[in-house]
Amino acid sequence: MKLVIATRNAHKLEEIQAIFDFQGLDVQSAFDFPEIPDVVEDADTFVGNASKKAVEVAKATGCWALADDSGLEVNALEGAPGVYSARYAGEPCSYEKNNEKLLHELSGVKNRSARFRTVIALSDPEGHVKTVEGICPGKIIDELRGTHGFGYDPLFVPEGYEQTFAELDASVKNKISHRARALRAAQDAWGKLLSSL
Repeated sequence: MKLVIATRNAHKLEEIQAIFDFQGLDVQSAFDFPEIPDVVEDADTFVGNASKKAVEVAKATGCWALADDSGLEVNALEGAPGVYSARYAGEPCSYEKNNEKLLHELSGVKNRSARFRTVIALSDPEGHVKTVEGICPGKIIDELRGTHGFGYDPLFVPEGYEQTFAELDASVKNKISHRARALRAAQDAWGKLLSSL
């Protein structure tokens, strides 16, 4: 069975492949289907965006598709940047500018609590979609630390740790992150289904 991971984000693809057990599946990604246009992520929820990506890619390829939408939710910013995490500082997307804007918005703010949220959607070729979610609570620090990871990782310290996602080894991050938790939930919910196709 062929399963398409509906992303052209190399970092995200690498994390998903490192965490999810794709045993017995022929796994491809949106990179393998250059003729398919990028899905416009215009929903106002992670569930909406993940579902839209999974359904559109599944219908376009005729294969089952797995998609995710993830973002950072900061309590002091009423959940922002949320679904706009990748484009927080505007287009074109820039991790550096997004982090600069986040630090600016939190300047002088004492409550730095935040969480990363991931919603993973699985769609069959007809567009029937299921979703699961993973959350990793933590806090935003006031300076960039670490060289691993991507996005807001240098500013996010997960609950129970002293290091940022960007300082933690990938093997540790891939056990505790929001994406790891969502992928474990997906494995529990859909593992038997996928292995039986």
